[in-house]
Amino acid sequence: MNPPTLPRQAPPPDGDATPLPAEDRRHVVKRRWITAIIILLLIGVPAGYLAISTQQSRESGRDKAARIGAHKVRPGWPSRVQRSIYEVPIPPKAWRVGFLETNNWRTSRLYTAFAVTPADLDVFLASVGTSRDALTQGEVSISAHDSEVAGWSWSPKSDWYGITLDQPNPRPSRDITVDLTDPEVPKVYVVSTTVP
Repeated sequence: MNPPTLPRQAPPPDGDATPLPAEDRRHVVKRRWITAIIILLLIGVPAGYLAISTQQSRESGRDKAARIGAHKVRPGWPSRVQRSIYEVPIPPKAWRVGFLETNNWRTSRLYTAFAVTPADLDVFLASVGTSRDALTQGEVSISAHDSEVAGWSWSPKSDWYGITLDQPNPRPSRDITVDLTDPEVPKVYVVSTTVP
């Protein structure tokens, strides 16, 4: 039995059967450089972007862990969003401002401390719905647990005034303690608690 015969290959459409000339050295080098640049752009740029994104993500995670892991009030202003959510309207000219936010599945708390002028103290108390007359002398309204978390201690030699402002959920309840030992420089301590 004879093997099947294959059809002959058709000639090129232009009718010229001569092979293409070999590339000269200059074109070969140019083509290889273009290929290398394309590979670098397709692989190198995304890889570099990925490395940068990974590093930024790690740094962000460390910063967030440091904030979450904090156990004492640290210097700085809470964000406007935090002040709004927890209803703690710190006067704009307050100084020695510090805060700490804690969250768990049951409650969220914002611990805030700041110093103000006597006039700003009255403005602050009015903005949270109370006044100096409503404060109880000799009372620290912030619990021992919250004091420990915030890193606050209450000297018996200081002149403390306190009040607790309860509100229905989801609005926050606020424990406010004011140090009036120096009446010209009141110090305010607030623990605002929200229950989701």
